Amino acid sequence: MNHDGRNRTIHPLAGHPQGRQQLSCPANLVDYDASCADFSWEDARRSLSGLPDGRGINIAYEAVDRHAAGPLAGHEALRFVRADGITRSLSYAQLAEQTSRFAGVLRKLGLERGERVFSLTGRSPELYVAVLGTLKNANVFCPLFSAFGPEPVRQRLHLGSGRVLVTTRALYRRKVAQIRDSLPELEHVLLIDAEGRPEPGTLDLAELMEDARPAEIVPTHREEMALLHFTSGTTGTPKGAIHVHDAVTAHYATGFFALDLHPDDVYWCTADPGWVTGTSYGVIAPLTHGVTTIVDEEEMDADRWYRILAEQHVTVWYTAPTALRMLMKAGAGHAEGHDLSALRFVASVGEPLNPEVVVWGQEAFGQPVHDNWWQTETGGIMISNYAATEIRPGSMGRPLPGVEAALVVRDENDQAVIRDGEAVLVTEPDSVGELALRPGWPSMFRGYLHEDERYRRCFAGGWYLTGDLAKKDADGYFWFVGRGDDVIKSSGHLIGPFEVESSLMEHEAVAEAGVIGVPDPVAGEVVKALWNCAPGGSLPRR
Repeated sequence: MNHDGRNRTIHPLAGHPQGRQQLSCPANLVDYDASCADFSWEDARRSLSGLPDGRGINIAYEAVDRHAAGPLAGHEALRFVRADGITRSLSYAQLAEQTSRFAGVLRKLGLERGERVFSLTGRSPELYVAVLGTLKNANVFCPLFSAFGPEPVRQRLHLGSGRVLVTTRALYRRKVAQIRDSLPELEHVLLIDAEGRPEPGTLDLAELMEDARPAEIVPTHREEMALLHFTSGTTGTPKGAIHVHDAVTAHYATGFFALDLHPDDVYWCTADPGWVTGTSYGVIAPLTHGVTTIVDEEEMDADRWYRILAEQHVTVWYTAPTALRMLMKAGAGHAEGHDLSALRFVASVGEPLNPEVVVWGQEAFGQPVHDNWWQTETGGIMISNYAATEIRPGSMGRPLPGVEAALVVRDENDQAVIRDGEAVLVTEPDSVGELALRPGWPSMFRGYLHEDERYRRCFAGGWYLTGDLAKKDADGYFWFVGRGDDVIKSSGHLIGPFEVESSLMEHEAVAEAGVIGVPDPVAGEVVKALWNCAPGGSLPRR
């Protein structure tokens, strides 16, 4: 068996009886080539409403208010699942009112256009209201990962000139209070759980909301800054990727093509709201389609997740390879007794998806897992496997309609090769190059905050250089090799850790695998692998 899946294909409607239900829900993309040929971003923009009276385009209006003004006003927009399994919901009309009221809070606090609002909280209703209310007031929203320590929080609030922070009492005490004096621009901290007794120097968000008047959405231009997403910063200062209101065009289009969203779907994205996926596909994309979005207020637990999939009748599930591998490691017994027949589409993002997990999905859910690829900088899904097209396990898939992707040749110094101002492209199938995208899609980042030169270095020869190495087969499917700085160079060969890890995971005793390069005086580097065994599995020590 070939570890990268090139000798395996999966047709989503075949094999498992549950897969047949997709026939009653025609896929949004059936003919890939025709969809790409017929697509234009201008046509995609016409699928949205725009602000009334030609006042521009606003993400929050497309996600909420246009639905609240029509037949979907009473439709369930967000369904929150508490720790005890009890649910609470917001309709599109209720969400519109609450987000307009939050915009009113910001206006009363004196926030001006373009000033930044940060969040440091889990998956609570207040978070979703804050995201969309911020955008309604033409402010910029920036989420923070709630597991960050005080220094990463301070660093991002400082770099982003955060003026407002929405958080909880506990997180404020543990991560913000001690750094507050070093953040003179942070004028307002709004506690979502103050219960009438805010901490010194903070405000009670519930009281502010009660006193505020709902504010009308201000005119916003499509190139106006809307979102600020910081990369992890593991190798240096975090980079603040700037995204604009026009990004909603890509969020809508990718939700349509890559996630196959339909009006009656119940959709669940498990991404943490502190990262870009939690914003683009946990908030914006599903709401633009008027679907019901599930929000789990707790952390991952195998039995709980299966229970949510079954009890909430989830139809489209967007999750991460790590979560899927954990479910796979937990064993099939956890899924027994749960009716997953509503589930018709499963997708994954955040890291490469091993072929074995794709195949396991077919066995566990009756659906293969559809891998896709994108970055904080791209703002939305760029390469994907689709609901009704052939899946090649281990492949990222093919570019979205409207997205032009290629592989750029690198020189011996790992720099893109440029000739006569144009990047030299890899032309041979299955050859390694740096994955590159032709600029022009609406969710493309417009800069790194305060770092113009760093932004310019991301582009060369007419392409955005992603830093990822990949291959492309003869049929146009892309295959992830590794980050440019993670690839192992051994005896003149480029070895992608993901390929080796996927090969190891084909062994029935291996549940998880990790691969690194270690220095070697002869080969330069050699491969070192580490793994966890599956329950009941064992491998010989040698």
